[in-house]
Amino acid sequence: MTDTISITLNGERHELARPTTARDLVSGLVDKDITVDGTPVDGSRLGIALAVDGEVIRRRKWSDFTLAEGHSVDIVTAVQGG
Repeated sequence: MTDTISITLNGERHELARPTTARDLVSGLVDKDITVDGTPVDGSRLGIALAVDGEVIRRRKWSDFTLAEGHSVDIVTAVQGG
């Protein structure tokens, strides 16, 4: 067993340390500490959704969801506009 896994993140291959949870991934991408319920420690909003292999992972489950070799992860960001 290696110390890394390979996933596809928004269409691009990425190597991650093993184990990595969905919460770990999002926290690293947005550069914020995230609580176990999926909200930023600083009280701000993330405005993102995460799906693994086409299934949306609810924010409160991010800390329990461990990413595995070959997972396809999509992260989308909400934007405002007019």
